[in-house]
Amino acid sequence: MSTAPDARTAPARFASPADLLGAAGTALGPGDWFAIDQARIDAFADATDDHQWIHVDVERAAAGPFGAPIAHGFLTLSLLTALAGPLLAVDGVAMGVNYGFEKVRFLQPVTVGSRVRAVGSIASAEQTGTGIRVVQDLAIEIEGAGRPALVAQWVTLIVPG
Repeated sequence: MSTAPDARTAPARFASPADLLGAAGTALGPGDWFAIDQARIDAFADATDDHQWIHVDVERAAAGPFGAPIAHGFLTLSLLTALAGPLLAVDGVAMGVNYGFEKVRFLQPVTVGSRVRAVGSIASAEQTGTGIRVVQDLAIEIEGAGRPALVAQWVTLIVPG
């Protein structure tokens, strides 16, 4: 799923939620690069009460297995909203609801100072009684890395407005 570091595409745009029904295979992204700094990692640690030294002890983490503090896996996952959200634009939507994930795998740690971005595709879309259930195959890429930080199959419900 990798592309050149500065490449960026416009969002995949749909005129209505119903137009998603034929969208399987549509490419999403890549999106903008997003820097992971220590302040964000520390704020996430405070919000989740996960203060493991590999995340928040800068000195100890520098001497540890990753050579620097790393972002929490769940921090990277939570950034999908900000990173993947702009990759898909659908007109006529009342709301989007996070349905959950079919699969999430953490493949590579994200060290402090790294830049990440989302890229992926629409895997499927089906009509429900409430709207269109969309499954996206997504990856969070790390700039300069050979493999992504994570891959996820994200399920959302798009409710027409």
